[in-house]
Amino acid sequence: MGTSGGSVPAPAGREQLAAELRRLRDLAGMSGRDLAQRIGISQSKVSRIESGAVVPSLPEVTAWGEELGVSVELRERLTALTEAAYDEMHPWRAALQRRGNLQDTVQDLESTATRTYTFQPALVPGLLQTAEYARRVIAMFHRQYGGSDPAAEVAGRLHRQLALYEPNRHFDFLITEAALRWRPGPPSLQVAQLDRIASVSTLDNVTIGLLPLDAEATALTTHNFVVYEGDDGATDVTVTAETIHADMTIDREEHVALYRSRWQQLSRAALFGDEAQEFLRDVVADLRTRSTK
Repeated sequence: MGTSGGSVPAPAGREQLAAELRRLRDLAGMSGRDLAQRIGISQSKVSRIESGAVVPSLPEVTAWGEELGVSVELRERLTALTEAAYDEMHPWRAALQRRGNLQDTVQDLESTATRTYTFQPALVPGLLQTAEYARRVIAMFHRQYGGSDPAAEVAGRLHRQLALYEPNRHFDFLITEAALRWRPGPPSLQVAQLDRIASVSTLDNVTIGLLPLDAEATALTTHNFVVYEGDDGATDVTVTAETIHADMTIDREEHVALYRSRWQQLSRAALFGDEAQEFLRDVVADLRTRSTK
């Protein structure tokens, strides 16, 4: 799938790095498991690095090259590719041309994360959306950015939601009241959507925090972001954030730390557990009252 006109964009920096690291390992005839053990990271992280889902640190890239015995010139190239890949922007139109279904890219990150933290100030997070809510949101996206198969995007988003039922993975959400009330359709659609959130919140591996508009603010709610933690939650972390023209993948340690800090600040103003359920019921009741006027 692609937008009309134009050639397919060249691979992004992280994709170039991933392809080069994978090529060098294949040439050396070393398995991903063996390389992981030698450089002190998990095998799953090697897979994420080689798929382009995660950018390795410079020490990891250096160790990768040393273990494979590559030349000094190649090590310098790997260093340059790594630096270029950090905190990379992916314009939506170019991403649609290059990747087709954007849900596949998100699922690559989700499938290898053991815990995700999603903050959404504008709309219901994709993993919690009903089919009709997702269809309307994705239709809005495609009207602005192009793409030929919104139905495939909807199907991909719903397929991603199966991960919520894997007990060995944990999902944390922070959602503002504004996001709960923003509706891409009639009140009945929104009521069904909020019922879905209430239902998912009962899963043992899902935590949902709600941020009321009348609560005292503890941090700015500037834009959405998702923190993906791998096997080693201390170092194996990637963040994604969306802007109007592009999405961004953040791997630089000091920038990841800012997003972790923002999550903690926002959490202090959120309602959880029974309080969140009661608040959700109040929003639903208000929606039903408005729909009958």
